[in-house]
Amino acid sequence: MLTAAVSEEDAGRLVKYFVRGRMGVSYHQFAALKVRDGVRVNGCAVHANHVLQCGDRVEVWLEDNAAAAVVPDPTPVNVVWEDDDILIIDKPAPLACQCSAKQAGMTLENRLAYRYPGMVFRPLNRLDKGTSGLMAAARHAHAAQALQKQLHTEQFVREYLAVAEGRMEGSGVIDAPIAKEAAATVRRVVDAVNGVRAVTRYRVEAAGEGRSLVRLRLETGRTHQIRVHLAHLGHPIVGDFLYGREDPALPGRFALHSTYIRLVHPITGEIVERTSPLPAELKRLMDLQERMP
Repeated sequence: MLTAAVSEEDAGRLVKYFVRGRMGVSYHQFAALKVRDGVRVNGCAVHANHVLQCGDRVEVWLEDNAAAAVVPDPTPVNVVWEDDDILIIDKPAPLACQCSAKQAGMTLENRLAYRYPGMVFRPLNRLDKGTSGLMAAARHAHAAQALQKQLHTEQFVREYLAVAEGRMEGSGVIDAPIAKEAAATVRRVVDAVNGVRAVTRYRVEAAGEGRSLVRLRLETGRTHQIRVHLAHLGHPIVGDFLYGREDPALPGRFALHSTYIRLVHPITGEIVERTSPLPAELKRLMDLQERMP
């Protein structure tokens, strides 16, 4: 439920404009609310043209219905931030994010269905099955709508750590358009003619003889963006079977980890940020146990 108090500034407004403007509820959400008396003023259901008075308390009763096909999985899930509106999850790898006809076995969505019965899983930034780390999800449609507006803006920051093949140095910006490879179903390529602009900033954190630890920040969110960009530089991610080569030390995953996330809370407006350290199996790839916190 969303709540808001009517100020002197909003006194005299129709409730439909207050809810869709001040409270940020979409037109389609408001239309659904009207059908089931989901808008209330001072505890009483009102029609869309109800005139508000200073001091009124407006309540919006959002409704969610979880997909019946999602089978709950009791396997624990690491939730590092939660409230009534959003979740930030530290996802292990290999683990797919969502159920689909092409995805056999349990997923993160199944685990969340057990922990939060009745919740529809609405991920903001999806991670590949082979990628670990932080991802955000909305707990209801209104929060999802607000969070979607932050994607690819300075309000929503994502940083990753990757162990890449070869020795890299310094920092830079990879500005290389990405397109779907014509003969493939999931593989992407850098394509200056048909690609969509993709920008990744990077900084080398450590380098050994044959591998480098790289911190990357996304400015755009193309499918497989980091994986494609590092491979384009000639430094594919260790264990990336699609753009490099598999590594027996990383069964089912590759050396990419979502290490930092920052966003603006869709309801309160506060800054929410979390970090996740590089997993032990990725530290071992460069023998970084003593050099990293």
